[in-house]
Amino acid sequence: MVEFHQSKTEYDSAYMHNGERVNSFFRRFTPEGENGIRYYLKSVNVTGGASPEGSVSFNRYLSEKRADEIFSVIDEKELLPDSLVKFIFLGRDWNGLYGEVEKDMNVPYRAEVLSFIESNIGNDDAGDPLNGLKSLRGGVPYAYMYRNLFPSLRNSRLVVEYERLRPVNVTMENVTLMFPYPDPLVCPDVEFRYLTGSVKECKPFYLGLKTNLISDLLLIPHVGADLYVGKGWSVTADWMYGWWDKDRTHHYWRAYGGTVGTRKWLGRKAAEKPLTGHHIGVYAGIVTYDFEFGGRGYMGGKPHGTLWERCNFVGGVEYGYSMPVARRLNIDFTIGIGYLGGRYLEYVPKDGFYMWQSTHHLNWFGPTKAEVSLVWLIGCDNYNRRKGGRL
Repeated sequence: MVEFHQSKTEYDSAYMHNGERVNSFFRRFTPEGENGIRYYLKSVNVTGGASPEGSVSFNRYLSEKRADEIFSVIDEKELLPDSLVKFIFLGRDWNGLYGEVEKDMNVPYRAEVLSFIESNIGNDDAGDPLNGLKSLRGGVPYAYMYRNLFPSLRNSRLVVEYERLRPVNVTMENVTLMFPYPDPLVCPDVEFRYLTGSVKECKPFYLGLKTNLISDLLLIPHVGADLYVGKGWSVTADWMYGWWDKDRTHHYWRAYGGTVGTRKWLGRKAAEKPLTGHHIGVYAGIVTYDFEFGGRGYMGGKPHGTLWERCNFVGGVEYGYSMPVARRLNIDFTIGIGYLGGRYLEYVPKDGFYMWQSTHHLNWFGPTKAEVSLVWLIGCDNYNRRKGGRL
């Protein structure tokens, strides 16, 4: 077992008994073995964990990086074949906390704490049980556990299943062969993870670059970005621009504008992986347009005015759902309802000129946003995982 400082993933040989434990492992499983005994390795399980404080996503990140760290420390002497390694990421280690509370008779309101933890193990998706634990009995049990029990949960464990090799004498003089006994077992349906090289440390960063496929199909290229800022919140910005015309036939298809907004991510999927799952939000922006197909045309805003005079204004509330489709790709479906206001002009082309007909004020309440966006996930830890493991 290797223990870690709070919120850290770097191995510190001087912390707790880390150096002593790692050196003991090396002495046992070097080619010579401890006291000359050799070993046949059958499986290697690497488990990363974290104490419950902190967000679900950050604790998942800590458990993954801590598991990677202990494996890279032990594997520096190439003792562990990659094909035998299985990784387990605990995130918030509720089971570990339950075991620590069971052993410690001094935990205040111990029976209530055990009952609460038992009923909430594996229930991170249905709200946040950490808040309930903090408020239990005025926070007295939580304060005790934070000081005395949580440090022991910030660890990674590397468990090796092995068998000793026994000498078998044969008839040739002065020859000793080493064979495993009994025969090694083959474990079916075990998911392995293969690692090469060293593990790179990085801080979590979640950014989605996206394009609205509906707008793209209408020949108005549309790009945007969604930046996760923590605690289930992200900020968004997007811009569209299309400027197509055929003067001879008076066909115009022009539009540009953009919005900014913020989103709150909700539900189990959002807790497992930022920028995934259900989201609600608000947005505001500007848009202008000029549409004409050989007859009457419609132009948003005031021609030749400032940017604000040339545009209509839009704002509203939205709901959406983002689902994984590949390791670094999501599809996001979003609909928004709100207000679109400003003025627009009607005109007709005549004798080589565009004749103004009338000015109207636009006050539209209803759907103001429709997106089916392809989202490219960028950043450390910003990738989708298969159920039960990594993609």
